[in-house]
Amino acid sequence: MSGSNPAPRLVLDYALLGLLATLWGASYTFIKLGIATIPPVTLIAARTLIAGLLLLAILHMRGIRLPRDAETWKRFLFQACLNSVVPFTLIAWAEYSVDAGLAAILNSTTPIFTFLLTVAITRHEPTSTRKLFGVIAGMAGICLIVGLQALNGLGRELISQLAIIAATISYAGAAIFGRSFKGLDPLVPAAGSLLCGTALLIPASIVIDRPWTLEPSTSSLLALFGLSVFSTALAFAIYFRLIHTLGSVGTTAQSYLRVPIGVGIGVLFLDESLGPTAWIGFICVFIGVVAMTMPAKPKAVAAPAD
Repeated sequence: MSGSNPAPRLVLDYALLGLLATLWGASYTFIKLGIATIPPVTLIAARTLIAGLLLLAILHMRGIRLPRDAETWKRFLFQACLNSVVPFTLIAWAEYSVDAGLAAILNSTTPIFTFLLTVAITRHEPTSTRKLFGVIAGMAGICLIVGLQALNGLGRELISQLAIIAATISYAGAAIFGRSFKGLDPLVPAAGSLLCGTALLIPASIVIDRPWTLEPSTSSLLALFGLSVFSTALAFAIYFRLIHTLGSVGTTAQSYLRVPIGVGIGVLFLDESLGPTAWIGFICVFIGVVAMTMPAKPKAVAAPAD
């Protein structure tokens, strides 16, 4: 009897991967608009609070309860530090001096760090030559898409750029650690980790920013709404699903997709144009993502001897 056909599920996973890349790709612009009148710590505290409460409400409507054991909540707390508290705050702070586009480019290196951490330390999933090829092809594609002129600002604000790289490494660790929640509904670790992040960030916001004294603009509040609902709540729900279907390296491949998606939006809505190298870059990114996410063929099982 033949096994079930994995093609429909893989198509769905690729669609979700593209959606995740779009949601997180938009977050850099939301952050840039948000920090215009809302300080980074308060912006991220509000982001995690709104997204966490939204996911909690959805879980309640679905009749799903959060775990009550201390061990699981310790893991939620660690995941929160890796996947929201540290990287969200670092990127928001860095975008005071780094353009949103350059932040997206620097943050697109997450698959490289995920691959390196997997090879050197965790070895939690196979790290084949095909995945290594995908990492290299994706990075080459990004270089072709953005062109060297897009990296002209690299190095001018070195501390801010290093902060984004640190956030990228944190995301890589989160993608690996996120596999430990296998067996839970994807919304459960998403909500649990965001609520833990909120518990850490709100006291920091009160002490550092005194949020009751702020006067945020309408554009910053709308950016906070988009950041919380779409780039966090919805994105985290998709993220934890893909961690278990595509794996850590495969899921972080969406980092590569953020750059061409941003360029594509510019072509469609801002009447921008692409050079020939950019189209080659798109092909390289596509090949790289497929190489990193395509499931390995199952090994043939020898037939028993008569």
